[in-house]
Amino acid sequence: MEVLLIALALTVLALFGTPLFVIISAVALMAFFSADIDSSAVIIELYRLASQPVLLAIPLFTFAGYLLAESKTPQRLVNFSRALMGWMPGSLAIVTLLSCAVFTAFTGASGVTIVALGGLLLPALLDDNYSEKFSLGMLTASGNLGLLFPPSLPIILYGLVSSTSIDQLFTAGILPGILMVGLLSVYSVWSARRQGVGMKSLAFDKKRLWQSTREAIWEIPLPFIILGGIYGGFFTATEAAAVTAFYVLIIEVFIYRDISLKKDLLRVARESMIMVGGILVILAAALGLANYLIDAEIPSAILEAMRGYVDSPFEFLIVLNLFLLVVGAMMDIFSAIMVVAPLVIPIAAQFNIDPVHLGIIFLANLGIGYSTPPVGMNLFIASMRFEQPVMKLYKATIPFLIILLVSLVIITYWPDLSLWLVRVMGV
Repeated sequence: MEVLLIALALTVLALFGTPLFVIISAVALMAFFSADIDSSAVIIELYRLASQPVLLAIPLFTFAGYLLAESKTPQRLVNFSRALMGWMPGSLAIVTLLSCAVFTAFTGASGVTIVALGGLLLPALLDDNYSEKFSLGMLTASGNLGLLFPPSLPIILYGLVSSTSIDQLFTAGILPGILMVGLLSVYSVWSARRQGVGMKSLAFDKKRLWQSTREAIWEIPLPFIILGGIYGGFFTATEAAAVTAFYVLIIEVFIYRDISLKKDLLRVARESMIMVGGILVILAAALGLANYLIDAEIPSAILEAMRGYVDSPFEFLIVLNLFLLVVGAMMDIFSAIMVVAPLVIPIAAQFNIDPVHLGIIFLANLGIGYSTPPVGMNLFIASMRFEQPVMKLYKATIPFLIILLVSLVIITYWPDLSLWLVRVMGV
């Protein structure tokens, strides 16, 4: 009965356009009141959260991502990629996928990638004779590719909520992320060749490559600094966030001067911290609600209800994927992690699903959900960015979604794809 009341309250509040953190907080307080639990439990959970050092990584990586998005980094990144691989027929499709993956990994938000890179890449794709449908579908569906690569903010948040090693999650996401990019690259090049488009290969020009390398010389080392520092044992994920934020601040403000110290820096800092504040408020409310659900043994009740229909890890993972795809389409990834992960984790443990593998499945699903019709967030962001009807984007993204779903099946039922590198590197 209490679960039904909670669900009804969520639905009614959402229909009236109430902010998510208000909905979650209200439901949590209602649940605590109905169970005669002191509401101070929410504050206790918030204090526990604030005491975790890894929490500092969220504002630092977010600030760095906003600086990169507001600078000319996207243009330099695309220019360098084209100079490096432009001699390959169909290379622009691969450049598009790689650029989106790298940019999303640092910004942590696929919508930002579509906005920042879409204006650069869509005209280039059309000029290379790629069809408008193909170009729109690729840009819309590839906005989520970097979510599995370090230093992705959703990975950090999932590790924080689930008490899973963030370093292990960073490592585990590398091969699945490469698989997604690889399959989409193969499909894109095959599709371009089949249609006889995208064949405007550029002659390899050392001068052009040198010029684009010089322009991006300060940004190219950034992934290597982060990955080398973490896996080389020089600093933790939290320290990597501080190094990244400081490095990006120096190069964008004082070296490239894309961000004005007087006019832009405070605005970028303010906008990034508004996002961080929203994440932390939702996180605090969601953890309070999750505590109630766990204390009320809701996951156990769900598990018992499932046992009549699901009795193997294989079947559980099918249900989990379908559920998470729907969640990813209806909620932003940060809210979904904080609300759903505490419910799913104890149930998955009963089916002996490795927690690190579960994290990669979880994030891969939510990323794909961003571009899943009818209400995937990226579909509407792309509709506004490219000024196209959302129904047109539904059709354009279908081939790419099919490829992503194939990769999701491989990720789900081949645990070693996620766990092998973790074991080899001894993270």
